[in-house]
Amino acid sequence: MSDRIRSTTFVAALCCAALLLVACTQSTTGTAGPGGPDQQAQLARFYEQQLSWGPCADFAVSASDREAFADPKFECARLEVPLDYADPGGRTAQIAVLRQRATGERIGSLVINPGGPGASGTSAAASLSSRVAQSPLNQRFDLVGFDPRGVGASRPALDCLNDAEWEAERADLDVDPSPAGVDQTEAENRQYAERCSERSGGPEVLSNVGTRDVVKDLDILRAALGDEKLTYLGFSYGTRIGSAYAEAFPQNVRALVLDGALDPTETTVDRTVKQNAGFQQAFDAFAADCARQPNCPLGTDPAQATTAFQALTRPLIDKPVQAENGTRTLSYPDAVTGTIQALYLSQLWPALSRGLSMLASGDGTILLRLADIYNGRDPDGRYANDIEAFISISCVDEERITDRAQQAELIRRANEAAPFRNDGRGIVPALDPCAFWPSPPTSQPHVPQVQGLPATLVISTTGDPATPYQAGVDLAKALHGNLLTYEGTQHTVALQGVACVDDAVSKYLIDGALPPVDTVCRAG
Repeated sequence: MSDRIRSTTFVAALCCAALLLVACTQSTTGTAGPGGPDQQAQLARFYEQQLSWGPCADFAVSASDREAFADPKFECARLEVPLDYADPGGRTAQIAVLRQRATGERIGSLVINPGGPGASGTSAAASLSSRVAQSPLNQRFDLVGFDPRGVGASRPALDCLNDAEWEAERADLDVDPSPAGVDQTEAENRQYAERCSERSGGPEVLSNVGTRDVVKDLDILRAALGDEKLTYLGFSYGTRIGSAYAEAFPQNVRALVLDGALDPTETTVDRTVKQNAGFQQAFDAFAADCARQPNCPLGTDPAQATTAFQALTRPLIDKPVQAENGTRTLSYPDAVTGTIQALYLSQLWPALSRGLSMLASGDGTILLRLADIYNGRDPDGRYANDIEAFISISCVDEERITDRAQQAELIRRANEAAPFRNDGRGIVPALDPCAFWPSPPTSQPHVPQVQGLPATLVISTTGDPATPYQAGVDLAKALHGNLLTYEGTQHTVALQGVACVDDAVSKYLIDGALPPVDTVCRAG
């Protein structure tokens, strides 16, 4: 399973709660669309729809949502869109939308996406609410989050495994490099793809969950919100939505802030290797910080931290340890996943250090809880569909590997880039679920064509583990936008309390004033 690309805006809120437990250009009217006049006429009814706002309780898909969505300042609605834009008169999908109204003189809507792919925009908007409470953004914009098609409370929802199957999946090691082991893993991945199709509504649903279709939904949302042009803040994978929207609808853009960028020209293989290198960089930074603390579980020599981490975690392959007072166990995959979860945000490094210390004492509780956050597991054992959506969207957004030799080479390069997560058992060149997906990819790497796009703001963090800094440099160049650099070690930074960044974002979104070229922000 690949690492998701997630915004710390979304991650931090979930982590704190858990750890307390221990395409075509369209006109600005929005009525034009792909195909002939008949299709355009059929699309018009979607653009002209009126949203019916009401309480958000029925939109909650997790325990944290149920608590947050009870706040009456939030209101929710469902946006109807074509399931297949080539057949706008056919089946439809419903996109979940959450709104917090502006408190002052309203400019319009600020639409956000937190990343993933597969993260809930309704959840992210609710969690961002407190962060912008004292910001001028709260006064001038309705804060709007949406769950992309298939995600969260949107319908039909992507569904591949039930809760019991997810528990089994997390315990499944897939570390046998023998031909029999590879065959077994591929059989599991083929079954996973089949279950996704059967349980999500068939190949038609899986064929149309990619970014290509999300940006069309986003333009319908813009119109339904009553905005002539889109004001958008995208974190992480949300930058892909933003750059794809900029290409499809450049004249419909008012302002775009893209934080934690994906380079739209980069191949899937190169991005995967660079992301692994980014997590190793973050691991090394954590290890150096840990070494300065008393009783660091990885020792006092950061150069030996990867070896120390392997010595702590690799024995879990043969013998998982108890967690949560013996009611659960920590597997090797979950130990690595929990570590990766903490590497997204330096504020979680103390929790990771405690988790590794507890693992050394035979208790996997903290690492397991970190892995639960990553995997979208509630304390009651229920799973959100974050990971299912991540895989499903990736399978139609990304290039596919259908050759075992190419898969082996990718794993070799990834292990070389991030040795801390290398299990030491050898390369298992099994094809992943996307190789067996029942529908073809709908996107491919390319330089966006964005003639007529207004000036945009791209933010990139020097020590970002999931979306390395250079990707932001490249995206800003591709969009002819301005780059704001943040010197730090975390994944994304906008609206997270760094005054230099937040002030620049607010001034741009409200007044259209970009920060000076080559602006660099630092914490404090």
